[in-house]
Amino acid sequence: MAYKQLKLWFDKELAKMLADKIRGEKPDFNAALFIQQVDEGVNDLELKARVEWMADKLGENLKASYVENVKLLLKILGPENEKETGMFTEFYWIMPIAKYVEKYGLDDFDISIKAIEEITKRNTGEYTIRPFIEQYPKKTLKVMLRWAKHKNKHVRRLASEGVRPRLPWAKKLQMFIDDPRPIVPILNALKDDASKYVQKSVANCLHDILKDNLDVGKAVVEDWLPNAGKERRWIIKHALRNLLKKKDEWAIAIVNEM
Repeated sequence: MAYKQLKLWFDKELAKMLADKIRGEKPDFNAALFIQQVDEGVNDLELKARVEWMADKLGENLKASYVENVKLLLKILGPENEKETGMFTEFYWIMPIAKYVEKYGLDDFDISIKAIEEITKRNTGEYTIRPFIEQYPKKTLKVMLRWAKHKNKHVRRLASEGVRPRLPWAKKLQMFIDDPRPIVPILNALKDDASKYVQKSVANCLHDILKDNLDVGKAVVEDWLPNAGKERRWIIKHALRNLLKKKDEWAIAIVNEM
C-alpha cells in the first residue's frame, strides 16, 4: 500500500478488488454496477462516509439476506494478520465489510459476533462491536471476556479496545463512563498479557476509566500492584501517564512502589 491519504484508498480500484474477491464465491455478482456506484458516490465524501457508502452498496448488490451475505463475505477475508501492524495498510479493504456488519447485523447476534471475531484477526472490530455492546451489554461482555483468553492477540486486544469508554474516532460508551465496573473483569483477564499490542490497549482502557471514575481506576491499580510482573507494571505506568504529568501524589507513589 503506497502512501496516500487513507480515505483515497476507498475508491473505484478498491471496488474492483472487492468485486473480484466476491465473484470468486458468487459469479453472478454484478461487479460492473457495484464499481460504478462506488465510483460515482465516494468522490466528495470523507473516510467514514466512503466506508459506509461502500458497505451499503455491498449489501444492495449482494441481494441475499444479511446472514447469507455475511457468510459469503467471511469467505473472502483471506489469511489472518500475523503481525501487530497492518490493520490500515494491508487489510484496510476489510473496513467496508466491518461497517456492513456494524450497520446491518444487530438483529443477528451470533453470526455478527463470529464475523467481528474474524474481521479483527485482519483489520479491527473495535468500532463494529460497540453497537452490540449497547444493545446487548451482558451478552456481548460475556463474549468479550471469552475473547480476553483467546489465542489470537488481535482478538484479545479487541476485548479491551472495544470496551474503551472513550475510544478515539468512535462514539463514547456512556454506560461505561457512568459505571466502568462491568468491564473490569476483562481487564483483569488481560493484565499480564505478553503482547505489547494488547498491553497498550489495556493501559488505554484503564486510562479512560481513570479520567471519569478515579476511585474505580485507583481500586483496579491497587488490586494489581501486589506481585505485578513487568507486563502489568508497564500497563499500570502507561495508564497513569496523565496523572504522572500532573504530578499526582498517589500516581507517583504507585510508580515508586513498583
